[in-house]
Amino acid sequence: MYAIVEISGKQYKVQEGDIVFVDRLENLEEGKTVTFDKVLLVSDGEKVTIGENTVKGAKVEASVVGHGKSKKVLVYKYKAKKNERKMRGHRQPYTKIQIEKITVTASRARKTTAKSEEKTEKADKKVEKKEA
Repeated sequence: MYAIVEISGKQYKVQEGDIVFVDRLENLEEGKTVTFDKVLLVSDGEKVTIGENTVKGAKVEASVVGHGKSKKVLVYKYKAKKNERKMRGHRQPYTKIQIEKITVTASRARKTTAKSEEKTEKADKKVEKKEA
């Protein structure tokens, strides 16, 4: 079973037991559990469920393993014949999480209300009048 989850504006494909490096999640200590509700797609091998925006009732639970910084990325700016050179470095902070569980609750069928039944009856009557 795998899912595609939106975390901090980025999408990740995750499975149970995976370790994922995501953009730094503030106010989380090591060992805490985090629940992500923005699940875009869930697949159990046979059935694929895709939500309009998100899959309703789907959640991904993960535990925080640690925080850190990635390797340094060097940015070098250079202009020819101008003796202009700039070198900057950047280390992106990250949070290391381990996916514990992917859960999907069955979506309920819509209950028909009296108002929706009245609307369908009115629509049927309009169609009958047009045909006559």
